[in-house]
Amino acid sequence: QPTNRIIDKLCKRYDLKKGEIVRLAFGYMDKACINPSEPPESAKSELAKINKRQDDLIRFIRHFEETQLSPMVRATHAISVRFDEIVKNLGTTIDTEMNVSKENLRSILRKMDEVFGEQKATMQDISKKLNLLYHFQKDNTNLLLKVMALYAELASCGLTDGKKKERLKEDIDNLLNLKS
Repeated sequence: QPTNRIIDKLCKRYDLKKGEIVRLAFGYMDKACINPSEPPESAKSELAKINKRQDDLIRFIRHFEETQLSPMVRATHAISVRFDEIVKNLGTTIDTEMNVSKENLRSILRKMDEVFGEQKATMQDISKKLNLLYHFQKDNTNLLLKVMALYAELASCGLTDGKKKERLKEDIDNLLNLKS
């Protein structure tokens, strides 16, 4: 009798027939994987399960960060530091070699001027072009160093540095577009 009253009450509330309400109730229990022979779980126990799952997920994320992400970030940072050192040394070496080449060219030009006085104007023109080439090369090298430094900084960004990454990408694009 009490079950019949509950069914009648639900039928009136939802404006359904007894057969429909029973069919819908069974469908709901099937979809929700509810076993009617087991007592319903309290909201507290459900919240405790959810909290436990969240805690497990947070522990997993922290563990993953400690074992995977942090070593990758440290390795990337070490690589970028070495890369910066190599780039600086390369820039210095290029400047030194360019200066040596420039001095060698000047001495050759002096000797040629002594031997070939009539070709002096031609050699000065070549010297100007080489000087322009030197400045062009130096500007390109400086641009390359800036782009490499920005890439290194971009590589050392963490997962949560979204704004910094976007700013670095814009800076890189701006530098590359300046040259185009």
